[in-house]
Amino acid sequence: MSEHATIIILAAFLLDCIFGDPQNPLHPIRAIGRAVAVGVRAFKSAKLRSRAMQFTSGAALTIVVVCSSFIATRLVLLGFYHANLRLGIAAEALICYFIIAARALKVESMKVYHALAADDLQAARENLSYIVGRETKNLDEQKIIKATVETIAENLSDGAIATLIFIFIGGAPLGMAYKAVNTLDSMIGYRNDEFEYFGKFAARLDDIVNFIPARVSAAFMILGSAFVGGDVKNAIRIYARDRYNHKSPNAAQTESVCAGALGLQLGGDSYYNGKLVQKPIIGDELNVPEKAHIRSANRLMYAATILALITLLAASAILKGH
Repeated sequence: MSEHATIIILAAFLLDCIFGDPQNPLHPIRAIGRAVAVGVRAFKSAKLRSRAMQFTSGAALTIVVVCSSFIATRLVLLGFYHANLRLGIAAEALICYFIIAARALKVESMKVYHALAADDLQAARENLSYIVGRETKNLDEQKIIKATVETIAENLSDGAIATLIFIFIGGAPLGMAYKAVNTLDSMIGYRNDEFEYFGKFAARLDDIVNFIPARVSAAFMILGSAFVGGDVKNAIRIYARDRYNHKSPNAAQTESVCAGALGLQLGGDSYYNGKLVQKPIIGDELNVPEKAHIRSANRLMYAATILALITLLAASAILKGH
């Protein structure tokens, strides 16, 4: 942990709150995505038939991209810190700002909300398709709302709290390495004919690095529900019952809390690439899904994130005092 972690984390979070995710070709996550895309093209060109070779090539790509992300960020920051301490702190805060995605999650989900408010179901489906993996073309309003709430809850950890935790532990370099793992999982971590073995290492690595952050995020979400009018008792009940109702060991941790806090039933079967995928139910349908639940999920996401931020800042201050 950097001795300047408090300044860096707070500045990065505030920049994200004010400006959101900057969209430009130099965005480091886009650079990581381009690197992964090069590896995927090479894999497809090689046409490897052996499952072992597919797995090995995917593992090699994952290790190279993650390590390169860490080393490149570290080298860039060494240059800035060598030139000037304040310049180094500013550069590190800026890099961390690039990898925190709380506002981006809110902005993209609220596009769905505003489309529903305008009674434009087609626009709502289209906007939803940008933030979920499932097919959206045939979803009705209630299913659109539930899918939006699900993605807010699921992405709370890797988009905000987990990122803050890794920045706290290892600064921008570790934060960037963490985002590289996320990017790899989102691009190749699929259980399909093409990426089943090639993406297996990336998918399992993502499960491992998110194991503790997902549970920490769920705890902060439970606490946060008390500040935004959520049903704390039901959030705890549903979390205890449904936190493993997902093929991922981590995704249902926060989804179950959100479902309980809002009194919604999430999860269930969905279509992916034309195929029906059976998924467990999370939560009880105590309330009919309404577009206002999207706002509530975002408030819950921010409450949990701010509580996590305060905790990290307090930990930083305590450690600095020793």
